[in-house]
Amino acid sequence: MTEVTKHILVTGGTGLVGRAIQQVVADGEGQPDEEWIFVSSRDADLTSSSETKALFERHKPTHVIHLAAMVGGLFKNIRCNLEFWRRNIHINDNVLHSAYEMGVQKVVSCLSTCIFPDKTTYPIDETMIHHGPPHSSNFGYSYAKRMIDVQNRGYFEQHGRRFTAVIPTNVFGPHDNFNIEDGHVLPGLIHKVYLAKQTNSPLTIWGTGKPRRQFIYSLDLARLFLWVLREYDEVEPIILSVGEEEEVSIQEAAEAIVEAMDFKGELVFDTTKADGQFKKTASNAKLRRYLPGFQFTPFRQAVKETCAWFNANYANARK
Repeated sequence: MTEVTKHILVTGGTGLVGRAIQQVVADGEGQPDEEWIFVSSRDADLTSSSETKALFERHKPTHVIHLAAMVGGLFKNIRCNLEFWRRNIHINDNVLHSAYEMGVQKVVSCLSTCIFPDKTTYPIDETMIHHGPPHSSNFGYSYAKRMIDVQNRGYFEQHGRRFTAVIPTNVFGPHDNFNIEDGHVLPGLIHKVYLAKQTNSPLTIWGTGKPRRQFIYSLDLARLFLWVLREYDEVEPIILSVGEEEEVSIQEAAEAIVEAMDFKGELVFDTTKADGQFKKTASNAKLRRYLPGFQFTPFRQAVKETCAWFNANYANARK
């Protein structure tokens, strides 16, 4: 019998990406020497240094995947930039410093492409994170996430710790936040299509529908997280994304959902609502150098699977 030598703590373990990692591990991607521990805000308030330290002392992890964060869509970010900054700075510092104090071998934190400068050239890559201010709509969240990269470099330079970060593009999948007001664009659209179909009314899409995004299916991202944890040795972050050619407009994403949900009604664009960043095209060239053969789930198939999960779990998913 293989001895368990890796105790992997996943913060934010019941969220979108945490649930996807749970599923991928359960479906056979876990290894015999690994024990996986998925924790949520019910287990500890990570904005509290004492509760975070107690969590680490209880589980004694050797590895950490740090997903926990205060997150939200465009309109929640615009309303609450200060809260996004303060809560995320506290969470990230507590998790990283507890990991350092407990002698954790490796931490993989989750960043976001929204941290990149608003005024930039495309495609964006890993070297450009600190090359200018992020978009004003979510500066609190973006700067807090950028500081993880700063802190990782500090722990490496002063203490030789291999703490790193991944930068996914727009993640979606089962167990997402499907709240129309506070969720991200794709799960919000899925919920809107569901309601429009139920009430036989038009589908209203906020904004022009023209902004473009690269979407990554949560189960694909989960498989890549396992690879980063086990194989990726750089402290510098790595973008986890489909290729530039896979970028779709919000209108195209809405049409994929409409098809998956068999919605026959009218599409209306509410151009009084903000679009946010027009695009944030990311290069996955670094990922492809490491994993040239990695197969992403086709976008429309992933949308279909996510819509099917939402339909089957509507009572819980809509919350």
